[in-house]
Amino acid sequence: MTTGRILPTRSVEKPWGQDHLPPPFTAPEGHRIGEIWFEPPPELPELLVKYLFTSEALSVQVHPSDAEAPAGSRGKEECWLVLSAEPGAKLAVGFKAPVKREAMRAAALDGSIEGLLEWHAVGPGDFIYLTAGTVHAIGAGLSLIEVQQNSDVTYRLYDYGRPRELHLGEGVAVADGGPHDPALRRHVPERGHVCLAEGPHFRLDRLDGAPDAETIARYAGGPLLVIPVDAPVDLGGTTVGLGQCALAGSLEGVRFAPDGRALIAQPVRH
Repeated sequence: MTTGRILPTRSVEKPWGQDHLPPPFTAPEGHRIGEIWFEPPPELPELLVKYLFTSEALSVQVHPSDAEAPAGSRGKEECWLVLSAEPGAKLAVGFKAPVKREAMRAAALDGSIEGLLEWHAVGPGDFIYLTAGTVHAIGAGLSLIEVQQNSDVTYRLYDYGRPRELHLGEGVAVADGGPHDPALRRHVPERGHVCLAEGPHFRLDRLDGAPDAETIARYAGGPLLVIPVDAPVDLGGTTVGLGQCALAGSLEGVRFAPDGRALIAQPVRH
């Protein structure tokens, strides 16, 4: 029997959040919730899982690598799995064509950086991995799961005139001015096991029913996070419901619904 527990959650208000969240989540009356965080457990301090809900576009932003992050902080690589999307919903990742730092800074100042980014129409099942330094933005009308290095180092380059601090010097210094690698974007089929990421900082799989022997072997190195997508998961007698995230001591003792899909994530420790 595996050991583990359901992680505490934290609702984060955002100007671009939603006041009516998709089930099983709810927003308090008069509040716009943009993110639901699952507090990283001491056993896995490197990983943070979130749900994001957008009614407006997020800022254009970038994150540093471990080497570029401020002293005492991690860098931030992250990935998104789109759960739902209103018609016309888009994500921006990387630039249409190479942009030099001076031009990037100028475009951030006058707002034209939006037009330099490569915007992709997205729908449920689309998956995007963002390496550190990728300039990106999340558009309106989206619900998605984000798995990331546990870091809050975000450099905003442009924020649509909202009264929030920008970080042009730091952001431009770490930004990759080129296009996003198309190999880091894919559509996940509705059914079947899919390896979504394998390093450098974490591995992430979408399971469909019980994991196969190969997946169990890949995750045998230590504890992991389990995120049900469309059916509850049994964690050694504890039911992990939709909208929850749990720490599991190992994968072998977790019981997945035969036709249920779930995400599992684990740090890659060097």
